[in-house]
Amino acid sequence: MSVSRHTPGWTALLESEARGQDGGHAGSATAGAFLVEHAAVTPDHAHRQGHLVHAASGVLSLITEHGTWIAPANRLAWVPAGFVHRHRAHGRTDMRIVYLTDPLAAELPERPAVLVASPLAREAVLAATAGRPRSAAARAHLLRVVVDEATAVPEQPLHLPEPRDRRLRAVARLVDADLSAPMSLEDAAAAVGVGARTLSRLFRAETGMGYRQWRLQLRVHRALVLLAGGARVTDTAAACGWATTSQFIEQFTPLVGMTPGRYRAAGASTSVLDAYEPEIGASRRDRRL
Repeated sequence: MSVSRHTPGWTALLESEARGQDGGHAGSATAGAFLVEHAAVTPDHAHRQGHLVHAASGVLSLITEHGTWIAPANRLAWVPAGFVHRHRAHGRTDMRIVYLTDPLAAELPERPAVLVASPLAREAVLAATAGRPRSAAARAHLLRVVVDEATAVPEQPLHLPEPRDRRLRAVARLVDADLSAPMSLEDAAAAVGVGARTLSRLFRAETGMGYRQWRLQLRVHRALVLLAGGARVTDTAAACGWATTSQFIEQFTPLVGMTPGRYRAAGASTSVLDAYEPEIGASRRDRRL
């Protein structure tokens, strides 16, 4: 299925994805652009082709049984072929999808990942999904640029692993229920009836990170969602448990690649595609959920 700006609706795409009818033929890459309303969620599905997903505005979560990856507007979410997953939009999201040929996909990780969307990669994705007629060679060149840029820097640490141990799941629920009141490792351990050292070992064994790092990832994920919805930086810091706004900025910026204020401002601005190709704004209204 070749998806373009003329696709009648994201619902139709979701239905085809749920049936596994995603694009088709070996050697052919497809692309699409969709306006997705806040809290829209795809069904669990998998693709025969690996694909990159980019939020030109808003935030997208990539959710699998192994955890959640979050991709703000300066990132690309990578989903290899065959991985069962779903997407969730946080805030009104301009969602771009590019499917890759097998040779290009082989250059990317064998598991889901979040990759940097450099300015050049972003422009290439926007061009590939703009719906403008292009030759096969031109489309292949754009995707070559995207993959080259995405592999030029390390993966980004915006993955929140999903714990499997029942005690870790219980802790995750407790922490997630009220991020505004940070829960220490000792308090979390006491709440589920284990020692702090045991809980720390469990977190490292199952998630590959310590409890504090896992909690930081959760807080940054929540902050991205709140900021995408228009929450103020100070309110977001308090809601996610940072004692001061400066502490929030200090911990958020290295993970996301920009300050909370800049990220919020970018989310409130018009999608780069509208600046890139203004005439498609009206046609895109037909593709909103």
